[in-house]
Amino acid sequence: MGLRRTTEPGVEPVTLAEAKLHLRVDSDAEDAKIVGLIKTARTDCEFRIGRTLITSGWTLTLDCFAQLAELPMPPAISITSLKYTDTSGAEQTLAPSAYRVDLSSDPARVEPVGGWPATASVQAAVRVVFTAGYGESPDAVPSAAKDWILLAVGDLYANRERSSEKVKVPMDFADALLDPLRIWG
Repeated sequence: MGLRRTTEPGVEPVTLAEAKLHLRVDSDAEDAKIVGLIKTARTDCEFRIGRTLITSGWTLTLDCFAQLAELPMPPAISITSLKYTDTSGAEQTLAPSAYRVDLSSDPARVEPVGGWPATASVQAAVRVVFTAGYGESPDAVPSAAKDWILLAVGDLYANRERSSEKVKVPMDFADALLDPLRIWG
């Protein structure tokens, strides 16, 4: 299974103004740095909770239809296309009437109407292009995620020389902010 973001969000869940207020920064000299920290914190937040915060595009690749049950990185908004490599090696696009998507499930579930078509025995034989996220506005993002991002930006900003691969938000309660948003299992 492979998952790749194909369209970046148009905005971040936390605005530059919100981050600067949180950091108590009045100057514009480090705006570019702070914008980068917001993106880093958002990406880490999404990884930790297994969700997409702002509407963006994704491509899920699977070796066969049997692996397709749920769409990762919820909440799913829609499936743009569902393509597969048939047994003769040709790419086919499955008609939307050939499958059902339950967008009310979290994560969204996908099932065939009747049965899935046969695919070639190749890697990435099935490709699902879909859109996910809470919306296109920062206002749509759960406040707990936004609060965590602000704490992470603050930690990254204060400790920018630290050699670390992961955001280390201080205080255990900060990570607990994300617990209600996590995909468990």
